[in-house]
Amino acid sequence: MNSAGEGRVRLPRSERRAQLLQAAQSVFVSKGYHNTSMDDIAENAGVSKPVLYQHFTSKLELYLALLDGRAAELVGQVRDAIESTEDNKERVNRAMRAYFDFVDAQGEAFRLVFESDQRNDPEVAERVMRMEADCVAAMADTIMADAHVDKARAELLATGLVGAAEVAARKWIASGRVIPKDEAVQLMSSLAWRGISHFPREGEPEHA
Repeated sequence: MNSAGEGRVRLPRSERRAQLLQAAQSVFVSKGYHNTSMDDIAENAGVSKPVLYQHFTSKLELYLALLDGRAAELVGQVRDAIESTEDNKERVNRAMRAYFDFVDAQGEAFRLVFESDQRNDPEVAERVMRMEADCVAAMADTIMADAHVDKARAELLATGLVGAAEVAARKWIASGRVIPKDEAVQLMSSLAWRGISHFPREGEPEHA
């Protein structure tokens, strides 16, 4: 631990907080929540434990701050994907890519969201459920507006798309990225589009 360095470098509070979050993320990803201590995080950040506690009063508070940031990142990427075009086929492609880009980001932050050993904690579970619901809502609004289905059915279809995107992206990472990302995204978005495109637009007849 570099206590002397701490005295020489006094970062603004926001920068110090960002530094601590980055240090904590790498430790949580590599060791898991339960095997990580505040000492581990302080050491990785190069600060004393009192400095760490000035910003985060507990390990859970620190973890939740990380989780909030990563969840907001994914939701934002999905919303941007849906809102960036009016072409629904391209919307499916971009939404699928949002998940692949998220799991492919440096630091494997996706593990905090999808593979946490702390997901049984009520506060963690609530945040993950909220994130999933926000992603589903972003897709469901478009499905409901364009297809001849009500809100409940649009949400179910969107849940299927979200689930497929998450599982496929995680499988792609776990398999060592043996398929180029562009090809993997295209494979999954083609599969999803072939299903969702069979629902008629408003005013069109149902398929026989």
